[in-house]
Amino acid sequence: MVGDLRDVAAKAPLRRYETPGGKKMSVRMSAAGKVGWVTDRAGYRYDSLQPDGEAWPEIPIAMLDVWSTISGVDRAPDSCLVNFYGEGSKMGLHQDRDEVDLDWPVVSISLGDDALFRIGQVTRGGPTQSIWLNSGDVAVLSGAARLAYHGIDRIRFGSSSLLPDGGRINVTMRVAG
Repeated sequence: MVGDLRDVAAKAPLRRYETPGGKKMSVRMSAAGKVGWVTDRAGYRYDSLQPDGEAWPEIPIAMLDVWSTISGVDRAPDSCLVNFYGEGSKMGLHQDRDEVDLDWPVVSISLGDDALFRIGQVTRGGPTQSIWLNSGDVAVLSGAARLAYHGIDRIRFGSSSLLPDGGRINVTMRVAG
């Protein structure tokens, strides 16, 4: 999988996107599939082209195999987001709600360093639960949990030997359009 993701990153380089509010994200991102997720001052959205105008590469077969085994649906994903967490990277609580139809699941694969995953309610605020995700863990947000606020509080940088320079790769597949 890591080799497949390196191929994706060679065709769609990892970028530190800027939020609509002008803040640079600590996570570097790329994508594969029909559409990729992007953000800038214009907002959060899926786009059929990378910021440089190139098409996104195809979703690697290994990722599609995980989707077909775990997702519980017959439709293939049309987007595979690739997030790289380096030392000190995190992602605040957010909902995955930029997709057209929110009934499709989101399948997430963790590779590399351990990450403290936090999940809450479908409305902001209220109690949350945290769990350490290890390399090889797969999580699915579907049904009532599909719109739960979730995020990564921190990673244990250097806790895995999968990536020679450390860090965590999170792959999330979804039906975006």
